[in-house]
Amino acid sequence: MANTNLNQAKRAKNDEFYTQYADIEKEIFAYLDYDPNVFRGKTILLPCDDPEWSNFTRFFVANFRRLGLKKLISTSFAVDSKTYKGKYQPSLFEMNDAKFDPQKTTRKGKVFILDGDKTGDCKINIDDLDWQYLNGNGDFRSAEVTALRDEANIIITNPPFSLFREFLAWIMEANKQFLIIGNMNALTYKEVFPRIKENKIWLGVSSGTKIFIKPDKTEQKMGNTCWYTNLEHGRRHQPLSLMTIADNLRYSRHKEIREQGYQRYDNYDAIDVPFTDAIPSDYDGVMGVPVSFLDRYCPEQFEIVGITKTWFGGVTKIYPKQIQVSPNGQKNNVTKLNDGVAIKIAVPPRGQTYYMVGNEYYIQLYARILIRHRRDTQNNYNATN
Repeated sequence: MANTNLNQAKRAKNDEFYTQYADIEKEIFAYLDYDPNVFRGKTILLPCDDPEWSNFTRFFVANFRRLGLKKLISTSFAVDSKTYKGKYQPSLFEMNDAKFDPQKTTRKGKVFILDGDKTGDCKINIDDLDWQYLNGNGDFRSAEVTALRDEANIIITNPPFSLFREFLAWIMEANKQFLIIGNMNALTYKEVFPRIKENKIWLGVSSGTKIFIKPDKTEQKMGNTCWYTNLEHGRRHQPLSLMTIADNLRYSRHKEIREQGYQRYDNYDAIDVPFTDAIPSDYDGVMGVPVSFLDRYCPEQFEIVGITKTWFGGVTKIYPKQIQVSPNGQKNNVTKLNDGVAIKIAVPPRGQTYYMVGNEYYIQLYARILIRHRRDTQNNYNATN
């Protein structure tokens, strides 16, 4: 159901979901644990936001002094430009201000700026925000929001799922630090994975199911979400504790490992490791692991070699047209085996889609990240920790 919600939002481009305060707080404080000064003296931009309602704005206003921020900038997208056309009511914050314009409130984006105690009460809170209407609708691709991007040091937000590729490229072209929420499936995008492989992007601290608030104020539960960042945190430098091949075959908590061992791919030079905690400590070849492995990826422990996606390359075999057999026995002529990683099997499986190439049978797996151990780097790292 969670992935269905994400897919429906992507198709409809109705991906306006507000992040919970507790999720923001948990993630941000984890970076402070690693580097207490990570945000000190920095200008933070919160684009794709609704500053009057956003928990991102609330959090950074409330923690402005604790984080040692220099400046906070939040921008909103005009109501009339949104795909979601729900009931709209300007906030009292806007309506009670002399700048309020009933003609602009739905047509223009807004920018909110906080850079100190404006009211003179020796506190920093929501009353110290200064705001104005933007010239345009607040689209992050506009010249005026791009100028704010260029001014900022760090960009933090929950961008529209449907524009994730474009939003990430917008950040990266300016060489900014960032912390953004996205679907974990985005790890397999050709616009994202190469940067993961090059250690220019990594996952944040907390991944998995999150609760978002929809514009109608109801809750939306979504799995497979994660934070993407280039801010350092301690978790990604914690190596996994692993067992040997022999111990996994004997003691693994996964029945598939104990009974089937590590199967070899038919079209990639690697073995399949279907569970992150089943990665063998003593295998020196290439291993295919689930995409979720990146949530535990330690760059001192592993090298990322590639991904089993057609656009990346690396296949060792191309299949002719196949017959796809669905669990109910329906047959179709396809070329899907060339879209991912395949395992050759002796007999057709029950209750599972499989493929026939002549008299040979195959199954196809979800996308795998191809990795191998960093022996020299890992030994040096262990020696100093």
